[in-house]
Amino acid sequence: MDKKGRPATRPPELKSGFYLEVRSRGANTGVKVRRDTRAEMEFAIKQYEKSKTVVYLGEVRDGRWVDGKNAGKKTR
Repeated sequence: MDKKGRPATRPPELKSGFYLEVRSRGANTGVKVRRDTRAEMEFAIKQYEKSKTVVYLGEVRDGRWVDGKNAGKKTR
């Protein structure tokens, strides 16, 4: 089935939490993974890095990056 109606005009905002990017080894693009707490994020890094390349993107709080390479910027 095809989607009906008008497409979105702006990207969705990211929820508050910790973000990782998980990639297959040698890939250019990955999937963003969100975890609620720092402990969950650290566990996810240990779990994924056995078979994937993991990049820590940072923490998002109230629509802004708190840390990471985008610290202080809006999530859009």
